[in-house]
Amino acid sequence: MSDDLRIALEGDGAKRTCRLAGHLDTHTYQIADAALEPALSDPGVQLLVLDLTGLEYISSAGLRTVFKARKAIGSRGGKVLVANPQPQIRKVFDLVKAVPFSEIFSSTAEADAYLDAMQKRVLSGEDD
Repeated sequence: MSDDLRIALEGDGAKRTCRLAGHLDTHTYQIADAALEPALSDPGVQLLVLDLTGLEYISSAGLRTVFKARKAIGSRGGKVLVANPQPQIRKVFDLVKAVPFSEIFSSTAEADAYLDAMQKRVLSGEDD
């Protein structure tokens, strides 16, 4: 596998987006962990969107990075959503049940629509 990973963490406040491209594997997971650390350690971050448009490969070490993010954000009542997984990445997620199906979206626009709907439910009191 290649040690090629490109990562960009964007946003501020309660929502962050992490764009991953290349290979997330034994050789690169530490790069991803380090890049995600500011968001994972910030108690104000309630939502992390992992945009996997450019991610070509994920190994068990890469899955560990996803699990770690879900655990950290989830421990404070937040969510990690996955957007734009390539078919081979989606298949890995499905096989190992890395992320619930309801938290995987085919695009960031679809994830944003989901978040808008959830916010409207909370504001209208339907979540009580």
